[in-house]
Amino acid sequence: MAQLRAQDKMIAVIGASGHTGRLVVDELRRRGQCAILVGRDARKLAGRDGDIVRLVRMDDAASLDAALSGAAAVINCAGPFFDTAFPVIDAALRAGIPYLDVTAEQATVQAIIATRHEAAERAGIVLLPAAAFYGGLADLLASAVADESETVDEIAVAVALDSWHPTEGTRITGERNTARRLVQRNGGLEPLADPAPQGYWTFPAPFGRQEIIMLPFSETITLARHFGAETILSWLNLTPLRDIGDPSTPPPIPIDDKGRSSQQFLMDVIVRTGTRHRRATASGRDIYAVSAPIIVEAAQRLLGDGAADGAGVRSLGEIFDARDFLAALGPDAISVSYGDGAQPLLEMATDAA
Repeated sequence: MAQLRAQDKMIAVIGASGHTGRLVVDELRRRGQCAILVGRDARKLAGRDGDIVRLVRMDDAASLDAALSGAAAVINCAGPFFDTAFPVIDAALRAGIPYLDVTAEQATVQAIIATRHEAAERAGIVLLPAAAFYGGLADLLASAVADESETVDEIAVAVALDSWHPTEGTRITGERNTARRLVQRNGGLEPLADPAPQGYWTFPAPFGRQEIIMLPFSETITLARHFGAETILSWLNLTPLRDIGDPSTPPPIPIDDKGRSSQQFLMDVIVRTGTRHRRATASGRDIYAVSAPIIVEAAQRLLGDGAADGAGVRSLGEIFDARDFLAALGPDAISVSYGDGAQPLLEMATDAA
């Protein structure tokens, strides 16, 4: 029997009727791949020819097993992930298939590593939490410029958004996620200072010099586990936080045929080894929408032959060729540049003019 191509294998999408889930399903369709659409409400799950629609209950293991029947991999888009990650991971382990998700929740990624890595390793299954804008993209950018023969001393991640219209899932997660945010200092994770440090970061155009605040997401956990750097700090400009903090800010509104909003993003990653600084910068539109090609590319590579050997909890830059992966996304999804990061990009607030 001929071996199935990655595109011919069914990928289950949990939360397929949500904002990010719909974007992921559409990305699968653009790549000629049918999906198993999984959710709680049949009225919201709109399948097309070749798709399979299944209902699921997160508190019912048999329901999850039935939902993943015949799937070659599962992509979990149903947040908050502290509710859904572990039931879906356990179902994936029972089914013997890879698991991927789009979580930005630090505590969830930590818990997945602590409680599911060994089981996945024994089963020969890859678990890829945070395989999206938050978590995965920073890991890919750092991996693209890090020298594998050298020890990474410090990683700085700075994100600039011109706006942030949150989805309903983002709102719910923000309200319920009370876990203390973590940064990496002195080679270990520790709580973010309260109040969080602020300063200025000089981004490439069109953002330029922006007010920023230290605000780590899931990339801190993936980078810490992958690189074990002495210091890992993440920053976000203040503009999007004003949107998030305003309850009247509407959800994202699609303005093109790929479902992208008008939101512009830029992510700067600086990797320091000794006195050498290497820089990778990614820019594009819509942090939710760009997560779809990232996680679908990862799933297809896992189902093909594009991943390095190794089971258990992994990160995108750890298991894939980072530069090849980023290039495969294409300039319409994301624009990436590499260079020297030695020039001062960060000014702490106390030192800024």
